[in-house]
Amino acid sequence: MRLLVTGGAGFIGANFVHQSVAEHPEVEVTVLDKLTYAGNRASLAGLGDAVTLVEGDVADGALVDRLVAEADAVVHFAAESHNDNSLADPWPFVQTNLIGTYALLEAVRKHDVRYHHVSTDEVYGDLELDDPQRFTERTPYNPSSPYSSTKAGSDLLVRAWVRSFGVRATISNCSNNYGPFQHVEKFIPRQVTNLIDGVRPKLYGAGANVRDWIHVEDHNAAVWRVLADGRIGQTYLIGADGERSNLEVVRALLEIFGRDADDFDHVSDRPGHDLRYAIDSTLLRTELGWSPRYTDFRSGLEATVAWYREHEDWWRPAKARVEAAYAVTGQA
Repeated sequence: MRLLVTGGAGFIGANFVHQSVAEHPEVEVTVLDKLTYAGNRASLAGLGDAVTLVEGDVADGALVDRLVAEADAVVHFAAESHNDNSLADPWPFVQTNLIGTYALLEAVRKHDVRYHHVSTDEVYGDLELDDPQRFTERTPYNPSSPYSSTKAGSDLLVRAWVRSFGVRATISNCSNNYGPFQHVEKFIPRQVTNLIDGVRPKLYGAGANVRDWIHVEDHNAAVWRVLADGRIGQTYLIGADGERSNLEVVRALLEIFGRDADDFDHVSDRPGHDLRYAIDSTLLRTELGWSPRYTDFRSGLEATVAWYREHEDWWRPAKARVEAAYAVTGQA
């Protein structure tokens, strides 16, 4: 199989490429990545000739058409994904998440190439903290930010291209990922790298907001299962029953580092901060037989901390810039 992975130098995409090379040696991988601040060549280090990296924009129709013509399948990870950035400047999110998806859909339509679209649970909006419900494949879309609205729009494009043009596509919506190669602007790696530097973690508001955490390796194993065996046109939700409040996550990290449970700072809350995400992955588990390996969030968090301790050379170059940007917004 010749596999085109968009965003393959980003967090989830790079992990997917590493897993693909390790577990599917028969697959030839081409990565298309714009190498913005969130993409990093170093995330693909050590893979050698197993991977071809093409630096380019997923919204570049001519480039996308050429690469898709040479592929048997496309897995689309490329996205602008940081909520704070989307509030400050929505345009890159429209460009990448909507126009980029359109370019890919037109290319896979033209060349009849299998396509899998990676999306987020944020398209569903949020749930009340005391609501027993979880998101399912039937939950109506209710995005609340420029990021989540452009991801919702991209999902709807995929559904339309399946129905209108017979594109062979599947969609997955996943809960919050954590693990190696995640940019230090994101919640868990920012707290981890602050703690490595002896800096107190930062917590939005009271920290009551809940996210449903999944280790990136479990997410990508599910993506492979959907790519191989998923029903065309079907959406699958990927989650590992990892609901934790942001306060619980910070305190778990403080405990791992041997620090006091209240050794953190509160900062002003993000505008429109979604309250709670929770995924019901029953369809994925029953139909495709997937289950997560990291069923214990604490063990996954410890493995993630160990990776960041061992790979300072990977994250250190971006750390000062990220903290300076947060300082401008009052989040440092």
